[in-house]
Amino acid sequence: MNDIEIYTIPTCPFCKKAKALLRDNYLDFNEYDISHDEENLRQKLGEKFKINGAVTVPQIVINGKHIGGYSDLKEIVYDGKLNSYLK
Repeated sequence: MNDIEIYTIPTCPFCKKAKALLRDNYLDFNEYDISHDEENLRQKLGEKFKINGAVTVPQIVINGKHIGGYSDLKEIVYDGKLNSYLK
């Protein structure tokens, strides 16, 4: 079973695209809406994933490996590398 986390805010179009891409690949995920304390949680995500600069959403983690955002996920999927992240 894969452990996929996605950190989002409801108004983010890239969050919606990332979730759709995961669903299109038949992957279940745990979504964490950070909008209730967005500034603080963005800072904590930056520290957790060692992100320099602005912390954007979504942030995606697959089986403990930080993938990045939507464009990073899209690249992994379309380059055929997604299976290497899955169990």
